[in-house]
Amino acid sequence: MADFDPEQFEDKYANYFPELQQAYKNAFNRMNDSYDSELVHAIDQQVLNESEPFYEGDGEFRVELPDDPYGRLDGVLVEEERFEQLLEKHVTEIETELRRVFEFE
Repeated sequence: MADFDPEQFEDKYANYFPELQQAYKNAFNRMNDSYDSELVHAIDQQVLNESEPFYEGDGEFRVELPDDPYGRLDGVLVEEERFEQLLEKHVTEIETELRRVFEFE
């Protein structure tokens, strides 16, 4: 991988698309191995597909979610509290994977 450049991350999809795909895929695989795969898949396809990763500086990333994540969920019945907990865990996994893929960890 090329050295990470915070300025190039502003145009992340042009400059770092393969790395972003890898981070999201790694997080998905980890979540899918540990939690309800139907719910993990729904979160991935219906919420995280519209998420936006940002570089915060000092090796830290933040994933911004679309509005009303629970309202976007379709075809899976789950209590909102359980959904929120799993979504938060999944976002944390993505942020961890972004740090790893971009060699901050």
